[in-house]
Order: sequence, then structure tokens, then C-alpha cells
Amino acid sequence: MKWAIYSIPFLIIMFFMGISMTVYAEFGGNRMAVRAPELVGGTAWLNTDRPIYIKNLKGKVVLLDFWTYCCINCMHMIPDLKRLEAKYPDELVVIGVHSAKFTNEKDSDNIRQAVLRYGIEHPVVNDSEFRIWRSYGVRAWPTLILINPEGYVAGVVSGEGHYELLDEAIGALIAGFSGKMDRTSLGLALEKYKQPDTALFFPGKVLASSNRLFISDSNHNRIVIADLNGNVTDIIGGGEAGASDGAFEEATFNKPQGMSLDGKYLYVADTENHLIRRCDLETRTVETITGTGQQARSPWDVIVVKDKLYIAMAGAHQIWVMDLKERHVQPYAGSGHEGKIDGSLTESALAQPSGITTDGKRLFVADSEISSIRSIDLDENGKVETIVGLDLFEFGDRDGKGREVRLQHPLGVLFHEGMLYVADTYNHKIKVIDPDKKTSETLLGNGEPGSNDGVSPRFHEPGGLAIFGNKLYIADTNNHAIRVADLSTELVNTLFLKGLAPPGEKAAGFPVETIVFPGRRIRAGSNGELVLDVKLPPSYKFTEGTLLEYEIQPCDGDLIRFTESDRKLSTTEPEFPMKIPFRASDIVGGCRLRIKLMFSYCKEDSGTCLIKFIALQIPIQTAKDDKNQRIFIEYRVSS
Repeated sequence: MKWAIYSIPFLIIMFFMGISMTVYAEFGGNRMAVRAPELVGGTAWLNTDRPIYIKNLKGKVVLLDFWTYCCINCMHMIPDLKRLEAKYPDELVVIGVHSAKFTNEKDSDNIRQAVLRYGIEHPVVNDSEFRIWRSYGVRAWPTLILINPEGYVAGVVSGEGHYELLDEAIGALIAGFSGKMDRTSLGLALEKYKQPDTALFFPGKVLASSNRLFISDSNHNRIVIADLNGNVTDIIGGGEAGASDGAFEEATFNKPQGMSLDGKYLYVADTENHLIRRCDLETRTVETITGTGQQARSPWDVIVVKDKLYIAMAGAHQIWVMDLKERHVQPYAGSGHEGKIDGSLTESALAQPSGITTDGKRLFVADSEISSIRSIDLDENGKVETIVGLDLFEFGDRDGKGREVRLQHPLGVLFHEGMLYVADTYNHKIKVIDPDKKTSETLLGNGEPGSNDGVSPRFHEPGGLAIFGNKLYIADTNNHAIRVADLSTELVNTLFLKGLAPPGEKAAGFPVETIVFPGRRIRAGSNGELVLDVKLPPSYKFTEGTLLEYEIQPCDGDLIRFTESDRKLSTTEPEFPMKIPFRASDIVGGCRLRIKLMFSYCKEDSGTCLIKFIALQIPIQTAKDDKNQRIFIEYRVSS
């Protein structure tokens, strides 16, 4: 069957019963009109500073993406959506409707982290109560609903891999409504401008071996190598997303995840490139050893066992195996059907396996979408069994034995001394599972997201684990950090990675306090003023004769421009507040203003002096309808 936009062919996959929509569609020559329901009922909006309504989008082609951030098929749709947004920047508005599967995914801040992790730059509404989902009659993730410039639904398609179909339909709508299109910008307030620069950015996995740490700095598209004290010794990958082989400095990755070390070779699951890469630690080179880059495969983790590389293929819902001598790759376990079916290797079913480890006789897999831990025999006549976990919609947070146990979307698993250490990701916990007794017990975390160190630590969606000696290393993904737990005391600390900075920046070599201020809206095309004030605690003063320095880094896209003389200041006689003029661009858009500040201050009548290194970051939104021309920033030094 074809979708029809007026008389233009367009594939319609399904329409659902019980929806109050208005659509232009043709079924056997009959046209029916269904108006798109309004986007009401969401609990929060992201990438925008105001709710967005269909009634205000007249003249735009609107594409609603119903998704949930755990879903691998939803992840696979994101590159297609970005391509469509790039092709139709003025005519198309994509709106993500996040209708959560897991309890943890209903939290707006967790969705915000997913928006940042996946690089989403269109508005997203948190449909935690499924009100928008039900109004459109949606039944599957992902579902795409296209709305024409008059507010009528043009068609619905579910699943991934529909770029050409959507491209054709959007182009046809734009042509059909050529005289009625509104090409003005929405003026979005993107979440990425509210996120501080961090040395690590959503690290997915960590590996410890031979007194070294290997960290998949996933959203910086690189692998960081450090000693166990956090001294960075090497970096694999230049930081840009890509799939280039070559020297460590020249090679590129795209959100790498799991790693496995075999002698001088580090094997890497290059997840969003859908490739397996091999890094030679002696020659410092990277090469692709398997994969075509075809979407839907999504290797998430790897483990070497006796000249064979086992690959957790999250997108294919399978475990694959590669003979490292012959370089032959084939499925090892899982039929490719998503689900929980135990049995023979070929008849079993997995669901988005995202972590893999071994005891030498069995593989153990974190099967994330069914919130389960599975075992797979390392024997071609072996079988797949479930250790703990039930099925696709059976999840929670419960210790116990066998069917009593509940996990929530675990991404990491590690075998150590007869036990399985599990990153119970959506429960923000680390658990210990006995694979033979099928028992589960919480080791670290209280179930609430956070970044607390000490004896009562908190984590935020931890994704990977490694052990060396009596230390457990945790890739605390949404905290952009590696946490270290002493297994004898259960005391947790955050590892400071010395000599590491975001790609393209020079490492400071000392701790820098980063502060992100609330966003500011500025009138586009105006002359404005940045007012910077520093308040010292009572009885403190700036150190006489020492330098105070600031440097304003260029705002993304040059939306806020300072003269060269105003961008930097070095003075021994600081006067606050400082007033620094700027020019706001005529372009409507967003950026992040960065200010580096260094000063020394002393306690009066005391020899105690301190030095501060601060990175101030301010999200900026330029808008035609805003009257504000002033950015006021006040930093208060704590005593």
C-alpha cells in the first residue's frame, strides 16, 4: 500500500483505531482528513525553552518520532533523522516524543542525558504518562508520524530503515505546499549548550590489565589509556567521529564501547560505525578487522577467548564469533529474534546483549532489554541459559534468588573469582551475582542517581566494569567519570585523570572548577554587555600584586562576538564588576559562552592564600523577539 499526500504516492504502513487525527490519505480513491492531535500531556520539554504545539507549526512539515532511549532500533533512527534535518533545515521540524519503556527512562534528566549522548538537536517532549502516545494510537518503538503544513497527518511508519521513504514524502509535501511553507527558525535552546566541558564524555566501558586502564571515552570518540593512578599515558583516536584507520593520532571512531586485550592488541567494539577495530599498542596503529559499517549490527562489547573474538551484537540480538587467525565471522548464539528463549545456541533468543565476559568455559552476557544475565556455553553443542531475569517487560530492583531477582537494563558484566559483577545500569547500582546459585545482591549504590563518593556512593547509569587487584573500576557513564571502589572497604572515589582534556583542548594539569550558569536569551543583532562579577567571602581580598586573568573563548557559530582586546585581560588591579561589550549576531541560534578565569586571594591578617582556576560556561540563545542585551554573571567564592 502507498501513502498518499493529496495525489502524491507515499507509503502508509498503518493507521490505528480510536485516534482523533486529521489526515490526507487515499484508500481506493477515497480521501479522509484526520487532524493531528495536539502535543499536550508531556511532563517536560528538552532542547527548547517552551512547549511546542502543532497549531503553531503551520507552514512546517512536522515529523513526530516516538521513541524510548534504551531501544536499539530507536538509536538506529537518529542518524536518519539528522540527515533529514540537514537536508530540510528550514522546512522540517522533527519532534521527539519520548514514551518510556523502563521506569528509569521516565525521568526528564535521564532523558536529557540521552539527548546529549545521542547528539539530538530537535525538541523532545517527555511523554512519561503516554498521553501523546495514546492520542496518536502508537503501538511500537520507533514510530514515525508525518504531519503536513496544514496540521493534518500524512502517514505513519514503524521501525527503522525508512530514510528514502521519509525523504521522498517530505520532499513531496514541500513541493505540494510550496506557496504555504514557513521557513523561519524555531530558535531552539539546545541542551548541549547547558552541558559543561568534561575530560570524559559518557564513558561506556573500562578495562583493567597489566597496571593499565583502557577507557572507552565514547562520546569523545576515543580510547584513553592511563595507569591505575589516573596518569594518562596515551590516547587512541583524534576525537572526531569517523572510521579512519592509521596512527593513534589520525584514527577515528564513532562512539566506541567494549574492549578486550590480547597481548599487544586491543580489540574495540566501534559501536556506531558497526565495526570491530584492532589497536596495536606497540606500533600505535588502528585497523578495521571486520564489519561493513552497515547499520543495525551495533557491536557493543567484545571478549577474546583462545584466538576467538566473541562479540555482543546489540542490534542483531546475537553473539557473534570471529576466528582471529582466519578472520572469519559468523553468528554464535541467538536466532536474531528479540526475546528470552533458552535452549540450543541457534534456537535461543537474546535481547540487545550489551556486555560480555567469560570464566573460560562459559560466556556471560548482560542482556539489557530483558533485564537479564545469560550464560552461553563455549561449546558448539552447548546451550543458552538464563541466570537471573525474566522477560522484556519484567524489570525492577530486587535482590534475591532465581525468579525473585529483578534488574533494570544492565549494560555491564564482569566475571571475577567465581562471581559476576553487574552494572545494573538503570538502577544506578553495582550488584554481585552468583552464577551457580543464581543469587543477586547489591554491592554499591542506593538506587538513586548521583555522584557521591565515600561509603554511601551514588552512580548515574554505570555501563562498564573492570577489576585489578582489590579495586573495582566503574565507567560511570552519565557522571562522565571513572569511579574506583575498594572491594575490601567498599569505599568509592572518583579517579582524577591527569593530563586529559576534551579533544582539541590542552590539559590543565590541575583541577579546574567548571560552573554552568542558567541560560540567557539575548536580542539578535544587538550591541550588548557582559557583566562579570566575583564576590570573595568576608575577610578575604585579592592578593596584592598578583595577576587576575580571564579569557573569553569564541562562542559557537560566532553568535556572540567580542573584540580581540576585550577577549583577554591580565591585571594586578582587578575591579569588579567588569563590563565587557559584545555584538550579538543577526542569526537566531544557540551557543555556549566560555570564560576561563584565574585569580589569587588571601585571608586578611593571615598568610593563607589560595589560587582559583575556574571555567564559567553560559548557554546563550539569540532571538529576534527578545529585548535583553545584558549577560550578568556573578561567581561567589566559597569560604
